[in-house]
Amino acid sequence: MELELLNEQGQAASKFDAPETVFGRDYNEDLVHQIVVAYQANARQGTRAQKDREQVKHSTKKPFKQKGTGRARAGMTSSPLWRGGGRIFPNSPEENFTQKINKKMYRAGMASIFSQLAREGRLAVVDSIKVDSPKTKPLAAKFKAMNLESVLVIAEEVDENLYLASRNLVNVLVVEPRYADPVSLVHYKKVLVTKGAVDKLKEMFA
Repeated sequence: MELELLNEQGQAASKFDAPETVFGRDYNEDLVHQIVVAYQANARQGTRAQKDREQVKHSTKKPFKQKGTGRARAGMTSSPLWRGGGRIFPNSPEENFTQKINKKMYRAGMASIFSQLAREGRLAVVDSIKVDSPKTKPLAAKFKAMNLESVLVIAEEVDENLYLASRNLVNVLVVEPRYADPVSLVHYKKVLVTKGAVDKLKEMFA
């Protein structure tokens, strides 16, 4: 699989031979959907809490007599049918949202995303992404010169300067290959991969 090798101006200078096992697979939409949903579900925290009819504040007194009112029978105001009553199946902080994805499925899904990005022209290779100082302005100017507004950069190694320079850019995310996730790959309009990161991606997802 041949990918575009971009220069400092964001132009395709030449072609880069990438492994077919990662960047040349068929697109499996169902599998990609499954790993994206699972990734988002596994990031959820069980912080919601609702009260059942035992936990709500209420009186145990019967609200009105059993017969003669024409209304439905009611024993106490904590009933889930009443306003202010407890929930029938309340959410609890112990709720677990995790979904299990096999390693083989995850690797195949990630390779499918990389392959589709390459076919759509949203993925390109660069020699390296480096900055001399932890300043946001030079890195922002570099991306502007390359005509990149929304970009995910997968670098072989993210040093402190690159991390500090990129963290304040709204539509830019710089990560190492092990931190690349399916949601970010789908979200950003352009994905830049350094030459060194291509080899690591091959080890991880081939």
